[in-house]
Amino acid sequence: MRPSIGIAATVIPALLLVGCTSQGGPMSTPSAPESRPPFQTVPPLSTPSGSPAEVSPSRLQAIKDDLAQHGVTGTPTVVSAESVTWNDSSLGCPKPGMMYSQVITPGMRVVVTVDAKTYDYRFGRGDVPKLCSSAR
Repeated sequence: MRPSIGIAATVIPALLLVGCTSQGGPMSTPSAPESRPPFQTVPPLSTPSGSPAEVSPSRLQAIKDDLAQHGVTGTPTVVSAESVTWNDSSLGCPKPGMMYSQVITPGMRVVVTVDAKTYDYRFGRGDVPKLCSSAR
């Protein structure tokens, strides 16, 4: 047997054993992450009087601007506002044939009325509204 092969046959297994040993105390198994339901909402945000929570001025202005683009000229009244976590980037309003990122997306749902017509707006992380539906 050649000396270099004998040394390699002894050193390599020893290095593998050293590389696999733990330094310090016993190894622990990480706990499993908490599971989250695919769609989670929290109760509507409200003030102590029970009226709907205020929507940030920038989001309210964004809703007014979007309504104006749809030809709605009246003043919107906030009916409800709630924090919502959606399971994808569609914000709970998927359009048929569209693909959406499958990421947990925190945001807000704001329902407003203008002249007896209801508008359901959704926000993701920013202040860009998405009109989900409107109904009379």
